[in-house]
Amino acid sequence: MSRKRQAAFPVSDRSTDPADYQRVPRAVAAMPKDFPDGHEIALHHHERAQLIYATAGTMRVTTGDGMWVVPPQHALWMPAGVRHGIAMQGGVTMRTLYLRHDAAADMPDACRVLTVSPLLRELIVRATELPLRYDEHGPAGYVVALILAELRGLQSRPLQLPMPADPRLRRLCESLLRAPGDRRPLGAWARAIATSSRTLARHFQNETGLSFGAWRQQARVLEAMGRLGGGTPVTQVALDLGYDSVSAFSAMFRRAAGVSPSSYRQPRLTSGAPPRQDPRHGGDLR
Repeated sequence: MSRKRQAAFPVSDRSTDPADYQRVPRAVAAMPKDFPDGHEIALHHHERAQLIYATAGTMRVTTGDGMWVVPPQHALWMPAGVRHGIAMQGGVTMRTLYLRHDAAADMPDACRVLTVSPLLRELIVRATELPLRYDEHGPAGYVVALILAELRGLQSRPLQLPMPADPRLRRLCESLLRAPGDRRPLGAWARAIATSSRTLARHFQNETGLSFGAWRQQARVLEAMGRLGGGTPVTQVALDLGYDSVSAFSAMFRRAAGVSPSSYRQPRLTSGAPPRQDPRHGGDLR
């Protein structure tokens, strides 16, 4: 982005072009942008590190190394320069923070799903209302300073699915992600890529750090989180993922996630649009 374009950008306006937020002379630049259910953002990268957060809806973020599901009350830390794509599940009200290099110095150097506290949620929303060139020595500066302090103390969640580098294994994993309810055993998948079950199991463990069965279960758990966060009923999610009963699916989900499937489910909006917020109370207007 040229200096001329940056200087001409009105602080009272709120662009939805990420390029307008990469060289703002402030520690944090906050961009609000809403997306409909099913929208996909192609692989791209940013000059700045990014906190990808949504006040409503679930996002599935992919990189060359893995896939992360970002359910409600969570955010994904994305280091600068990492190519990633995002798929929306449910209407998503994305509220992104772009951090200057020095402001991101204490953050992880790899992608992490982070738990967002109620305080940080409100601070992020407030940041999207500030001028891009906010007064660093006034109240806005204190908001940003508190955001940075909160970010450093966030806890990460194991919501990652590692992806193999081997082309054949990667194609196999992508097939499973497209059809998470596919119940074919390891032997059937081995025959599909013209190898033995033992060889496939060994390569899968070496490439992902997980057994084939553990990887497939994690893929189903993350897919379930995304669908539940998008408002899909628990029964439908269970059947779509290949389970014979809701109780079997719920037991698996509770073991893996530590909570029931219903705790992840958000009501589906028939219009596909994100919920409208009541500015006085922070609640949804449905």
